[in-house]
Amino acid sequence: MSAKHIPVLAETLLQWISIGKDAVFVDCTLGHGGHAYLISKKLSSSGMIIGFDVDQKSLDYSADVLAGAECRVALVKSNFCRVKDNLHRLGQAKADLIFADLGFSSGQVEDPDRGMSFQNNMPLDMRLNEDIEITAADIVNTAPEEELADIIYQYGEERASRKIARLICQRRQHQKITSTGQLASLTARVVRTGGKQHPATRTFQALRIAVNDELGVLEKLLQDAPEILKPGGQVAVISFHSLEDRIVKQNFKENKQAGIYEIVTKKPLTASEGEVRENPRSRSAKLRIAKRV
Repeated sequence: MSAKHIPVLAETLLQWISIGKDAVFVDCTLGHGGHAYLISKKLSSSGMIIGFDVDQKSLDYSADVLAGAECRVALVKSNFCRVKDNLHRLGQAKADLIFADLGFSSGQVEDPDRGMSFQNNMPLDMRLNEDIEITAADIVNTAPEEELADIIYQYGEERASRKIARLICQRRQHQKITSTGQLASLTARVVRTGGKQHPATRTFQALRIAVNDELGVLEKLLQDAPEILKPGGQVAVISFHSLEDRIVKQNFKENKQAGIYEIVTKKPLTASEGEVRENPRSRSAKLRIAKRV
């Protein structure tokens, strides 16, 4: 496993989950395989890891990471909203542990082909999957002002959303907004953060969520999870912003009230001071776990 890649809340996850040697572990967001690698150490040849990712580069990387695993490994290029269908296709309809890490690696954010970073000037794209037809530039240059403001407010929780949308619409009348640098400089004209974060952070988050339908995909996974899990199986989700965390919290609560789940983590688990020092991106991570009754 690459020394540069540090899986978030990995030790915390291992402490709180219950997984046998012959378990089926479904990693919905395989990434660089950090969490899957650690889980593989707990599985025998009877166990299985099924990993999903929309990024072929991540799948190839993880294939190398998991090459020496004793357990069976199946890696699938697919969005995790289709986990249930893909498991049926693999002949493995049930799982002991479903896991999703909703964060992004620095490699993904900094990849010039993805157009996600406001730190570098690159084409304004933001698609995680090349099969998605609409880019962030399409939204920025064609969405009505009110719709654009709603996207930035609802998905970015940006209080200056209407000012940003108005400025974008004024600019695009004269010049298309095609790069991350253009958008970042526009938002910086109206957003004041006091230096705590970049002025474009929330706007970029909002557009990325909209382009990739991230919240809809998460809701579909959580909807399917009870059907996928074996009795006693667990679902564990690491979220990085309040929108995701609220969706996970509400889903677990509703399933508990319906007698489907027991909530394992009464409050979300967060990174220790030591982990935050070693891996700053873990600062905003929250882990919630529920158990299938």
